[in-house]
Amino acid sequence: MNPVSSLLRLVQAAGVLAGPVLALRGKKPDAGPRLARALEKLGPAAIKLGQMLATRPDVVGADVARALEHLQDRLPPFSEAAARAEIADVFGKPVEQLFSSFGAPIAAASIAQVHRAQTADDPPVRVAVKILRPGIREQFARDLHAFALFARVAEALSAEARRLRLTAVMATLEASVALELDLRMEAAAASELYERTRGEAEFRVPHIDWSRTAQPVLTSEWIDGVSVRDGAALAAAGRDPRQVAVMVMRSFLTQALRDGFFHADMHPGNLFIDPDGRLVAVDFGIMGRLDAGMRRFMAGTLAGFLQRDYRRVAELHYEFSFVPPTHPVETFAQALRAIGEPIFGRSARDVSIARLLAQLFETTRRFDMQAQPQLVLLQKTMVVVEGVCRGLDPDFDIWEAARPVAEKWVHEQMGPEAALSKAAESLSALGKLAQDLPQLVKNAEGLSQMVAEGGMRLHPDTARAIAAEQERRARPARIVLLTLLALIAASLLFAVAHLF
Repeated sequence: MNPVSSLLRLVQAAGVLAGPVLALRGKKPDAGPRLARALEKLGPAAIKLGQMLATRPDVVGADVARALEHLQDRLPPFSEAAARAEIADVFGKPVEQLFSSFGAPIAAASIAQVHRAQTADDPPVRVAVKILRPGIREQFARDLHAFALFARVAEALSAEARRLRLTAVMATLEASVALELDLRMEAAAASELYERTRGEAEFRVPHIDWSRTAQPVLTSEWIDGVSVRDGAALAAAGRDPRQVAVMVMRSFLTQALRDGFFHADMHPGNLFIDPDGRLVAVDFGIMGRLDAGMRRFMAGTLAGFLQRDYRRVAELHYEFSFVPPTHPVETFAQALRAIGEPIFGRSARDVSIARLLAQLFETTRRFDMQAQPQLVLLQKTMVVVEGVCRGLDPDFDIWEAARPVAEKWVHEQMGPEAALSKAAESLSALGKLAQDLPQLVKNAEGLSQMVAEGGMRLHPDTARAIAAEQERRARPARIVLLTLLALIAASLLFAVAHLF
């Protein structure tokens, strides 16, 4: 898509959303339905935004959130005939050879829809068959190109947009969508999460039927369960919605902290409670990953807030270079205290997430914090998960739910057992070095003998090449060396100055 088309797409989006947004700000009764229709009209990328907003009645209001709920899994489906034609085309055989029964769509979302079916095996197995919407790739490509253009223009004109790193955020979103549009990647993500969470008492992942899975089609185990959005049905099944809320939050945090691999689309349409009381997640198109450093930052931040150790939380931000050193750590810790203290000891009903998010955003701007693309999905998922939990329990306390997971991770990664484990790893590495030492000594002896006998003999062309390369590199190498010496000298002077 060329830049002109992208610009026109942005203008169209602004025009479509203008009326509903004004109605929302004016708190008009039809604001929610109007916004839902506008987002649906704008296509899959806008629908994703609506799905997130549907989980935050505390931010957009209960009426608006209810109006947006259908965007999660109750959009207009495409025809069963089109679904059957897609399956036959992909697998090269009639649907009847793959499935003994194949029903009408039971759920339709922005990217794909799901059909209930039974395999043609003996005995048959109940499965869910997910099929991409026709033309969805082209629609997403159009929207993402327009959003990327907006990000580039915004960063060119706005320091605030550069601080938020909008182009990097868009690159993360684009990579995520590319994976979501290949159902083989979703199947692989489900398989990986299954392996990581196998045996857990409170969480499970459906099995994948790889023989009936391809790029536009995913077949998985059918799950009988109650949607977490249906509080009355949960209660009728003997499940306490408040305990379900805690299970949702702790499952998410365990995945993020322990494994660094988490379900990043945990809206109510994707979460069920099975007959054994376990939380079951479906739809693994959007997954998040955190490296070890980001997991340590997240756990340390959670633990620091839980302990009300704002200085430690502030130091973590400086340790990871999220806050420039031009700002005093004490001042940043003071700002964090202003965010954290009003939350503790108060009912969730009394805490305005909208005001809290506004304060957090103001703080990041004041201290010149740059957005971290790796944390974008984590932050988005945290907002959605908390919204799900509050829908189940209006008095949900995110801090108390998070405490056991965060403290366990910190203990396992930073406690005495972790220190012993790391020491054992170091001893193992030393043992490997000891095994290799005889060969290293032998090599050194051989090199010494060569030198004693008149030096190592190099081919003349090799010697000339080495000399030329050394000459080419000499000047930048000297510059690097001088820079390093200057940095070391400055560090020593800084250390000496702080001793007196």
